[in-house]
Amino acid sequence: MKKHCKLIALLLICLFTFSIVGCGGEQAADSGKDKAPVEENKTPEKTDSKVAENEKILMDQLQPLPKTGQGEKIGILVITLANPYWVGLKESYERAGEELGVEVEVMAAPTEGDTKSQLETLQAMTAKDYKGMILSPIEPFNLVPGVVAANKKGIKVVNLGPGIDKEAVEKAGGKLDARICVDFEEQGQKAAEYIVEKIGKEGGKVAIIQGIPGAGQSEGRTTGAKKVFENAAGIELVSIQPANWDRNTAYNIATNLLQAHPDLKGIFCCNDVMALAASDALTAAGKRDGRFIFGVDFIPEAKEAIEEGKLDGSIAYSMDAYAKAGIILTLKSIQGQEVPETVMSPLAVVTRENIKEYSDWR
Repeated sequence: MKKHCKLIALLLICLFTFSIVGCGGEQAADSGKDKAPVEENKTPEKTDSKVAENEKILMDQLQPLPKTGQGEKIGILVITLANPYWVGLKESYERAGEELGVEVEVMAAPTEGDTKSQLETLQAMTAKDYKGMILSPIEPFNLVPGVVAANKKGIKVVNLGPGIDKEAVEKAGGKLDARICVDFEEQGQKAAEYIVEKIGKEGGKVAIIQGIPGAGQSEGRTTGAKKVFENAAGIELVSIQPANWDRNTAYNIATNLLQAHPDLKGIFCCNDVMALAASDALTAAGKRDGRFIFGVDFIPEAKEAIEEGKLDGSIAYSMDAYAKAGIILTLKSIQGQEVPETVMSPLAVVTRENIKEYSDWR
């Protein structure tokens, strides 16, 4: 009997002890509920003020904005995905489509100059169930029959970037519903002004490497740069040559320019791909220092080259903002809203001096 009593007493002591420890554990857990939760270390979301500023200028031109999230399907035709600029713009279109609740499909010609294939691609696109299309032509006339075909199918047509000749479209019985662009002449002007400023009062010889002759962006950029060079004191424009947007051709032109004009001080190239090639050519010849090379588009490779001092600068405009504005303009057309005659994207001059301000630019 005594043994049983001792056993019962021991069990009671154990139960009492367990209960105290258990309550203490519950109190610790409960006390944790009263404290503010510890937040995980999170990298704050970056807001690039330059891109935001660029987008605001575009959105102000597009007011009132259309309804989004309606699932419209938009076909997009760019020049070629062999060029990193158009690859970047394709990615921007896709990001914008996801943000705006729009289904986008981006198509392209195989090369920069394949006008026939680009038209054939457009004609195949008109057979799809797009509500609208955004078109960037290789040259002003090659897509005209495709625009007319799209009109007949009731597809809204927006021209982005290089111009489709409006008069030619109208003569063929078609129309463009809207246009969004950058000022190509201003791009050339700003680049040339930078080169002239850097060359300074002593002056010197300069050259221009063009894209495809007749292409709107090539002609506009060349005209803008030519005006600045020809009106600048002490500056002699010694050459304007087309490289057809081709890197190897631009490299050879720059090499020959340096042989013909060893004292050449500056080269403006109508896009970054050719500017990077010109820089490589001068570096290979041991003549890169003291000469200024400027491009257009601010592609990722150009950004790296500016940071490393291999390129002096590039004319930029936010591809994300540009693509988003293009889709919004198309939605306005689809939804029957009034659209501005032309929407213009603002430009930025990115140089060695201010490259840090554009670290997150896209």
